[in-house]
Amino acid sequence: MNSSRLVVPAMDYLDGYVAALRSGWSPDNVRGKAAADEQLAAIGTDPQAFLAALDDPDALGPPIKLPDGNVVKRLPGIHRWIWDGEFCGVIGFRWQKGTSDLPSEVLGHIGFSVVPWKRRQRHATGALAQMLDEARRRGLQWVELTTDPDNLGSQKVIMANGAAPPVTFRKAAAYGGLEALRFRIDL
Repeated sequence: MNSSRLVVPAMDYLDGYVAALRSGWSPDNVRGKAAADEQLAAIGTDPQAFLAALDDPDALGPPIKLPDGNVVKRLPGIHRWIWDGEFCGVIGFRWQKGTSDLPSEVLGHIGFSVVPWKRRQRHATGALAQMLDEARRRGLQWVELTTDPDNLGSQKVIMANGAAPPVTFRKAAAYGGLEALRFRIDL
């Protein structure tokens, strides 16, 4: 097991996050380098505003631009950084108040990404377990997570946290309409 924990993004941890972004890692597995570059620019402009925007449980931030350019309403959400004395990765959780359902353009409740040099140390497995506790506190009955069919590492993390076997689906056109796997974890 590992000794990582989830931390609220803060100035004390920002240098590790920035170093990971500069190394070529991105917290966004859809937009990759473009997302990392945008975050580096935002941090360079106003690091406090960048950090504050990562916690938006009341969905007060601007709308979300999808990969196809469409703009949709922001959902309530939070991000946490995985920390073991240094930066390990991120995990985010988004939801709709009063329901466990998500809009069709949202791929899942929880997403995570671990930096390459910290993978296979159970950081993601532990982070997901901790974020499931947050989902329970928010009153959700279940969460859904999605992966690409070839992302075996994420599939193992999700299954280790009690997911039912996945179902195959096609991502919304905004995400290219490709085949993916959807997992559900009952809370």
